Amino acid sequence: QLQASGGGLVQAGGSLRLSCAASGNIFSITHMGWYRQAPGKQRELVAISGGRIVYADSVKGRFTISRDNPKNTVYLQMNSLKPEDTAVYYCNAVLRRSFDDSLLNYWGQGTQVTVSS
Repeated sequence: QLQASGGGLVQAGGSLRLSCAASGNIFSITHMGWYRQAPGKQRELVAISGGRIVYADSVKGRFTISRDNPKNTVYLQMNSLKPEDTAVYYCNAVLRRSFDDSLLNYWGQGTQVTVSS
């Protein structure tokens, strides 16, 4: 239901752009965002776009989240990447399939981002 792409290997200081598209019948999307999980660590919020945009302090000024609403897609432009940004990045969406549906929470499959020093 969420298809993410765009991860890879990049040198420190480089850039990557992640994308994630929600598919199927969608009535409305409350918010879409990105989380990441590094080895041995808990999953953490990177950025989320809903009524407002929120960034983790560690990525402010370097990462930019954006959405293409007609395409039900969220992007994460990552600049000035650091080795500590290395993690599996997961997209997340909270949406309704119909006007009377309850809120549904979806996760993408995860995409690996590796930043070498």
